[in-house]
Amino acid sequence: MMLRTPRKVTYLQVLTGFTRLIRWQNLAIIVFTQYFTRYFLIRDKPLSFSHILDILLEKNLFLIVLATVLVAASGYIINDYYDIKIDLVNKPERVVIGRYIKRRWALLIHQIFNASGILLGLLVDRKTAFVNLCAVFCLWLYANKLKRLAFWGNLMVAILTGFSLLVLAVYYPGHQREVWVYATFSFFITLIREIIKDMEDVKGDERHGCRTLPIIWGIARTKNLVYGLIAIFISILFILASQLPNERIAYIFLLMMFPVGFLTYKLVYADKPNDFAFLSNACKIIMLIGVLTMIAV
Repeated sequence: MMLRTPRKVTYLQVLTGFTRLIRWQNLAIIVFTQYFTRYFLIRDKPLSFSHILDILLEKNLFLIVLATVLVAASGYIINDYYDIKIDLVNKPERVVIGRYIKRRWALLIHQIFNASGILLGLLVDRKTAFVNLCAVFCLWLYANKLKRLAFWGNLMVAILTGFSLLVLAVYYPGHQREVWVYATFSFFITLIREIIKDMEDVKGDERHGCRTLPIIWGIARTKNLVYGLIAIFISILFILASQLPNERIAYIFLLMMFPVGFLTYKLVYADKPNDFAFLSNACKIIMLIGVLTMIAV
């Protein structure tokens, strides 16, 4: 199936396509999550309006967030670059590269974003730059190699999601344990969501030779793996939370078991692409709820 670039593409189409390409909604969530984490989980002053203003004006935090956004956007670009043929089967209406943005321009923007993310990290400190460099390498490895391998691609995406919080733990070492708990939460929810997305996209993935878990194992066995991951996720989360001096975190995650239980219940009866799409969106909502619980920490 070939994709032909229209002869005339308006600037508005290019701009709209670009914002869709870099998943601006996901980038906005990253910005919100990092600032939210800094204010509620890594706060070093009592909650107040002046503290919010101080955080918004904090130069190094701004650089960390901007660098994370650029690296993440670069990852979305290179992922779509390698996935054009697959996306033409699974989500043809969402294909941007080759339709509104030329392939060589997409690669150039990808490289510029990567370099900018690493350099911005270097302006903060070497450890932050190193985390960003690792993220850039992992994103390339995922898009070029791991995406088509069973489980390993899912695992890499989950690790990269955790990076957005771990980079804050690196720069604010006084609050590492709390951030690690939430990074673990983000890791498992993302891993579960990525496997569910593979169940949703079986048709296109199989046509283009991807070796995802649902293709190799089938839907039923893949579901059993997700059930196991949910059990491990709950166990590890409570072990980590129970060792923190702040007992409220353990109670907060106890309440989080209700939406996780609902997710598990719906997964049992899911068998159509629309069912798995619903579950994928449910994972996003659970992730958002998890971030919002930082208010009560």
